[in-house]
Amino acid sequence: MFNPVSDSVLDQERASVVPQRRSALSRRGRVLIAAVAACASLVGCASTTDVVATDKPGTYTVAASATGGKMAWARAHEHAISEARDYCERRGMQSSVTTETVSGVQMMTEHASSVNFECHPKF
Repeated sequence: MFNPVSDSVLDQERASVVPQRRSALSRRGRVLIAAVAACASLVGCASTTDVVATDKPGTYTVAASATGGKMAWARAHEHAISEARDYCERRGMQSSVTTETVSGVQMMTEHASSVNFECHPKF
């Protein structure tokens, strides 16, 4: 039972569904990209100051800050500790943190970590 009219109507309907599916996929892709971008913006970024010598001989300080999310303080802490470690390692020594001051506790605010440290010979 071949009906050329109904077959051509079905072919037209199928042809109109394909662009709709492509359009739906591209909308989903755009929504996914937007969601990823929004999550990335919540992660935030961190910045670190230069290492500077303190008034106490052999003691240095470095500060780092981070924004976005509950764990921004952890990123600030890690960046400050990492910068202190790198500073001493470039001199063939190891770092020893003497004090750390942390600020910022609320989400979506700037969190900061200031580390005082010394460089000691590696054993």
